[in-house]
Amino acid sequence: MKNEMKMEFDAISANESFARVAVAAFLSELDPTLEEISDVKTAVSEAVTNAIIHGYDGIEGGRVWIHCRIDQDVLLVEVRDEGHGIEDVDKAMEPMFTTRPELNRSGMGFPFMEAFMDDLEVVSEPGRGTRILMKKKIGCTSWIGDED
Repeated sequence: MKNEMKMEFDAISANESFARVAVAAFLSELDPTLEEISDVKTAVSEAVTNAIIHGYDGIEGGRVWIHCRIDQDVLLVEVRDEGHGIEDVDKAMEPMFTTRPELNRSGMGFPFMEAFMDDLEVVSEPGRGTRILMKKKIGCTSWIGDED
């Protein structure tokens, strides 16, 4: 099974909830568990919030793009912006690191994305924007105590 969707929206906080619900609805064809839906929604929410808050930093006219693809039982999600970009991706991915402490940002966006998804890649260039690529295999739950 393969399927794909793309969407583009204004980089405003009101669209964060729209993005997470849209991706969850797209994912529904794989019959995910509630936990899998919650994991994906959290990761998408963090990625979109990062694009809005850090990528554009309040600049009007910014856009966020999401590209999702289902390939067999794997969901691939790309969240992209053309904002400020990240100078040091490794530093930005450290837990508790934030460039916006005045907004009470926890610095846990990337760690949450890593925790809730199976794979995370961040590609960024200062002045050109950021691409967040995430993967999650759906339906790979293993039961404790199962023996083959």
